[in-house]
Amino acid sequence: MDEFLQSLIRGLGTGSIYALLALGFVIIYKSTQVISFAQPAFMLAGAVLVSYLSPAVSFFGAVLVAAALIAVLALGVERTVLRPMVGKPVFVVAIITIGVDVVVRVVTNAFIGLDVRQVGDPWGLTTMSFLGAEVQQRYLVMIGTTAVVTAALFAFFRYSRIGLAMRAVAYDQEVALAQGISVGSVFALSWALAGGLAALAGVFVATGAGVDQQLWIVALKALPAIILGGLESLGGAVVGGLAVGIVESLFGTYQGDFAPWLGPNFALVAPYALMLLVLLVRPYGLFGKREVERL
Repeated sequence: MDEFLQSLIRGLGTGSIYALLALGFVIIYKSTQVISFAQPAFMLAGAVLVSYLSPAVSFFGAVLVAAALIAVLALGVERTVLRPMVGKPVFVVAIITIGVDVVVRVVTNAFIGLDVRQVGDPWGLTTMSFLGAEVQQRYLVMIGTTAVVTAALFAFFRYSRIGLAMRAVAYDQEVALAQGISVGSVFALSWALAGGLAALAGVFVATGAGVDQQLWIVALKALPAIILGGLESLGGAVVGGLAVGIVESLFGTYQGDFAPWLGPNFALVAPYALMLLVLLVRPYGLFGKREVERL
């Protein structure tokens, strides 16, 4: 039982990282109908910023400053690189975000070097007793922080004027324009929010392990999460991220005992297998909207 609880909490912790990244993907997609492949670079840049800032200020202050700076960076990318592409095919814009990802990662890697940089988190790999099982503190921090951030986001979209405007643009851009909503400002804010969430996810990835040039690969696990939950669902992004983390962790713990024939590293591809199974039943994701075209 202790092993199962440890595996579950570990899965929820890593799933929280995927959920934060998936939220960024979905926020941008809902407003612009474009999947931003720049999220891995923003995640890496955020973690690197914290590694440089934490010696000068407190770790928590460094996280807030880094998230704000990456949000500004993402907003700048939207204004300077993507804004001129409004009206172009979605595929073209998505390819441009891949270029942004490559450029930002190359620049960021220059500040990482060949060594692993520590972000200065106060818990590291320290464990504590939770419900009778020894678990790493960082996973509990990830779960708690993601819960607070998610609740704040949902409250923002539901009750604030800007949040309501973003929901209106996500529903119908032309109608939102007719009502006097600045669609361009919504696009910019969407990118800023996604950048800040990616930076926070990057910090969580680096806690206990540090930052290296391969950290961005973790962000690829968010893709099964958004497909699983549905590209247009914020709640689906959270559920999908947590589900991917739990499946990955449980396979890593028990697959060697119950299905060794799958190979020693099947846990790495288990999220993608789960995604394929869900798509066979619900091609638009668990919480996605079915698209109906009338001819």
